[in-house]
Amino acid sequence: MQKIKNQKCPILVIVGPTGVGKTALSIALAKAFQGEIINADSMQVYRGLNIGTAKVTEKEKENIPHHLFDVCDVEDFYTVYDYQKDAREKIREIEERGHTPIFVGGTGLYLKAALYRYDFQKESVYDDCRDKSNEEIMQFLEERKVSHEIHIHNRKRLIRLYNRVLNHNLPTNSGNEVLYDFICIGLTAPRDQLYRRINERVDQMIQNGLMDEVRSFYDQNIRSKALQTGIGYKEWYDYFDGDQTLSETIAKIKQNSRHYAKRQYTFFRHQLPVTWFEVNYNNFQVTIDEIKTYCQKQFQNKKSR
Repeated sequence: MQKIKNQKCPILVIVGPTGVGKTALSIALAKAFQGEIINADSMQVYRGLNIGTAKVTEKEKENIPHHLFDVCDVEDFYTVYDYQKDAREKIREIEERGHTPIFVGGTGLYLKAALYRYDFQKESVYDDCRDKSNEEIMQFLEERKVSHEIHIHNRKRLIRLYNRVLNHNLPTNSGNEVLYDFICIGLTAPRDQLYRRINERVDQMIQNGLMDEVRSFYDQNIRSKALQTGIGYKEWYDYFDGDQTLSETIAKIKQNSRHYAKRQYTFFRHQLPVTWFEVNYNNFQVTIDEIKTYCQKQFQNKKSR
């Protein structure tokens, strides 16, 4: 696949840690730039995972087209290979309509796979590694001389790489060649403010029925990859099994969400050309206007080249 030469305008990409405000910004930019939104969150592709993923509601969409939400069941084996194929097809369709694709989400690997030259193959097996420690996974990778920069405590990424090795599905290149012209916007906030928002959002999810959402899958004995790895879902299984209290479960969801936000920052800062904007939560419209002005200037600069 060659780099796209005749894009009407650059693709917009909105990134940032969980709970920072990406959804509201995406709607505003879609209105301003005739955009259609493409999900870039690995959990929001699953039907039924709504509350714990803070999935955009029909009301919040404000009639803006949204793509790659609810594309598979929680028991399906949806991989980065599937996402890459689906996302690039959506880019083509949206640009053929003369609209602007706007990626929104916090899964950095999905964005890299969609926008950069990564060559994946369809994966056929998955090991959740419940019987393996992080040290054992690391030893497995070292024995096979798999090059990586994953910290030993980043279990999610270790399991992901472990399964790629099992499927003989390591990227065939460095993934640094850009295939599409895009502008990457990042939302950020002071750490204490962000962590407070994350904690409050978890409390709100629980009030909205998160426990019942997860219990519906637990009662069906569904322990799929999505439910065993997704923050806000995996923690409840120990509670339902009687291995931890409700307060411990809630505390663990909040802690895992905060840790995930930290990892997201690390990925975005090292892997994507992000221009960061600090969110004004007292008046979010100020943030929206600042970013709209920035995007307009970027569009003009690219058209004049």
